[in-house]
Amino acid sequence: MKYALVHEWLTPKATGGSELVVQAILNNFEADLYALIDFESTNKESYLFGRNIGTTFLQHFPGSQNGVQKYLPLLPFAIEQLDLRSYDIILSSAHTVAKGVLTSPTQMHVCYCHTPMRFAWELTFDYLRSSQMGRGLPGVFTRYLLHQLRQWDVLTANRVDYFIANSQNTARRIWRCYRRRATVIYPPVNIERFPFLEAKQDFYVTVSRLVSYKQVALIVRAFNQLQRPLVVIGGGAELKEIRKLAQPNVQILGAQPDEVVEKYMSQAKAFVYAAYEDFGIAVVEAQACGTPVIAYGAGGALETVLDIYQHPKNGTGLFFEAQTVTALVEAVERFEQCAKNFHAETIYNHARQFAPTIFQKHYQDFVENSWQEFSARR
Repeated sequence: MKYALVHEWLTPKATGGSELVVQAILNNFEADLYALIDFESTNKESYLFGRNIGTTFLQHFPGSQNGVQKYLPLLPFAIEQLDLRSYDIILSSAHTVAKGVLTSPTQMHVCYCHTPMRFAWELTFDYLRSSQMGRGLPGVFTRYLLHQLRQWDVLTANRVDYFIANSQNTARRIWRCYRRRATVIYPPVNIERFPFLEAKQDFYVTVSRLVSYKQVALIVRAFNQLQRPLVVIGGGAELKEIRKLAQPNVQILGAQPDEVVEKYMSQAKAFVYAAYEDFGIAVVEAQACGTPVIAYGAGGALETVLDIYQHPKNGTGLFFEAQTVTALVEAVERFEQCAKNFHAETIYNHARQFAPTIFQKHYQDFVENSWQEFSARR
């Protein structure tokens, strides 16, 4: 059996949940790896250093290492240029275009879908509002491009034989966008990386990319009002704006190395998260430290956090119902009233169900069972 694994892009800046899935799959299968661009095989600090990785013509485009997304109109065309005819099984890890590779009827394609491309579906109007290319005459062309991307995205769903979703929330979005059923296998979270600490200190923390949909500015405004100590870790386009917004009780650290993130996550009295996420790995990482979570009650958080009011004996956090300052302020105040009801060991044990070994077993079993079914139909 010959396996190919296709991902969107591989760069030192791409270190999110989808990259953890790629690493876990490669631990299970001896697969040749392909991507639109690759700058990890030359990165001495990467587990992919020295690996032969297939790429597209975008590899040689100016500035692609710092964001191939700037060539968005070319991404569908580029991914279709990968020649995978020599493989029996195609595995894709997709959040943008990776599922669009061309395959034959004798090849099985299993797609692990992190999300249907969000900027073309539910975040379209946020994308248009926040981008200069979303206004005026350029905005007309951008809207038409997104229209074409949605059509291509639906078309290429027919190239996938089996879909896996990273959450029930994503499975519902796959059905809404593609009308395809997906099996849920939660992504791997490296819970052993995070130190478990039972004794907490008197501050809150949030760790996130500082982009608009993450709603970090909302968190800062809420803590400005609460006058509680908050530590914000992460870099991104909104860093300057958030620094200007923060009052003295809010400490903005920017991007930090892993050991600093782990220290603050493990010591914080609670981890605060206001984004609508398809899964939300940071929320699980916080729980791996035994740290309770205050999260916006939508999306993947509903599957990874047990609200203390619904699960009084084994709660791991609590939810707020709206992405507003008022809702978050009320949630923090409710948390402080019931903080003594949280137990760090219970929270840690809950996080263990997302360990990499569990993902690897479920994913391998799914691929093997799918191949038996696929082979029987040929």
